[in-house]
Amino acid sequence: MSNNWNYIYFIAKKLQRKQNVTDDSLQGNKKAAKPITRIAILSISLAMVVNIVTIAVVEGFQQEVSRKVIGFGSHISIQKSGEISLMESAPLMKSKKFEAALSGIEGVTHVQSVAYKPALLQSRGNTEQKEILGVVLKGVDKNYDWSFFKTYLKEGHLPAFKDPASTEVLISRRIANDLHYQLGDTINAYFVKQKPIQRQFQITGIYETGLEDFDKELVFCYLPQVQQLNDWGISAEIIVEDSLYHDNLIIRAQVTGGNGNYRYDWGEGFENTPVFAMYPQKDTVIRLIAADYWTFMDEPVGNPDSREGETAIPDTAYLQIRLKGDKLALNPFEKDAEGNLKKKFLSADGLHYELKAGSKTVDLEFFPGNGSYREYIGSYELTVADFSDIENQKKKIERAVEFNPDFRQQVKVNSIKDNQHDLFVWLSFLDVNLAIVLILMLIIGIVNMGSALLVLILVRTNFIGILKAMGASNLFIRKVFMVHTGQLILKGMFWGNLIGIGLCWLQYQFHIIPLDPKVYYLNTVPIEFSIWKIVLLNGITLSVCLVALFVPSLLISRINPAKSIRFK
Repeated sequence: MSNNWNYIYFIAKKLQRKQNVTDDSLQGNKKAAKPITRIAILSISLAMVVNIVTIAVVEGFQQEVSRKVIGFGSHISIQKSGEISLMESAPLMKSKKFEAALSGIEGVTHVQSVAYKPALLQSRGNTEQKEILGVVLKGVDKNYDWSFFKTYLKEGHLPAFKDPASTEVLISRRIANDLHYQLGDTINAYFVKQKPIQRQFQITGIYETGLEDFDKELVFCYLPQVQQLNDWGISAEIIVEDSLYHDNLIIRAQVTGGNGNYRYDWGEGFENTPVFAMYPQKDTVIRLIAADYWTFMDEPVGNPDSREGETAIPDTAYLQIRLKGDKLALNPFEKDAEGNLKKKFLSADGLHYELKAGSKTVDLEFFPGNGSYREYIGSYELTVADFSDIENQKKKIERAVEFNPDFRQQVKVNSIKDNQHDLFVWLSFLDVNLAIVLILMLIIGIVNMGSALLVLILVRTNFIGILKAMGASNLFIRKVFMVHTGQLILKGMFWGNLIGIGLCWLQYQFHIIPLDPKVYYLNTVPIEFSIWKIVLLNGITLSVCLVALFVPSLLISRINPAKSIRFK
């Protein structure tokens, strides 16, 4: 008998149609083939359903958690070297040239500046006992990529930061519920510094990602707010004290930020003196340049090329003095009942007032420095085009940082996998669980199909003997049964794919199965469809099952035609 595949398919098709084989050796007259083939098809279907659902859930879990973690941070971050925590890093001096160089790296799609500041939020309402919640303010600028939070915005709108002194914030629904806040409310925030201070922020938007560990911690505000709260750089202003020194005004420098070791330039170079006395007798402008230093007062200011360059960028403040009346008169200044200078304020902010001194009037107008805190950030955040190639992208950025002459600060480059190492290690363990489930289900399918093939061979022993008597070779008959079994496998795979993909689609559309976000970081079972993985799973399942059936099919060669024709 020829090994023509047309004959093989024809015979296998007939076997497929006629699965009811009567076995007189069994009790009564029972049909032996059909139940076992149904069991085999069911086992393959069940294995496919479990494998498809497992792949979709594990892939979805990894993708969803990774995407949300990246959404709160970035693919790559650049921060001061030696710092352990991204949220408590030392400041970096901003550099437009360096930012342009980072944007020009192949694969980098976005560069943004951020900074962090821990804070305590007070609950809303007039209850006797206020609730306090510790959070972290993340300061972002107008260049921040809000695409992630647009997806999870539940109320209000994203901060626009149109006002340079904007107090808009975006908080999570978890924080809003815990502190009884609503959209549009004013938040009271407290910051621990040398002297605790309070700031107020306006809620413009509420988000909810379901990533509990981040939702309960991060509040987004305007970057200058955090820069100023961190006392980065130097902020200088000139004040006139209420008391006098021998009838002279006491002019004092008031400086904050930096390292606290200050030096002052009143017009004749840096010195240690923050105060001096004077009696105005002409119109003048007093200029103050304030800076800090580490070791020597005459070291470079804000120079990143040397160890001494860790000093902050200086700030400049002014005091304008204008005289009215007899400018040369030496009359004493008028005082109030408590002995303080009697002031006539000319502005609501208290930065412009007059002092009366007998026959003349001294007009004082103060111009505080803008502060150099805006020149510092906590870190740069970079987004890359291909997250799967993040390690190579990290190496490119490290080389750009190391060999960039416009940016000589000591920094380190971390990927999101470095910053959230424990979380990504945990996610990688899911691949091991996935492999175990796939292997177990394949083994179950192989065992069941092997058993089914043995039964099919045994119940059709008479048929095999007739084929051999007609001249069919062992290889021909084995091909027939392999094709027949392969058809059963394909039938089981079809129903398994249909049911498995259908279950995944239902969960994807309607989120039927919930999760506890405190444990799983998500509030529902995630689903991620990967067509090529499903196709690969089907190919592997079919191939492995057919290869595994090779051994049971060897039983055909041991069947004797003379005996098998009489076999019942």
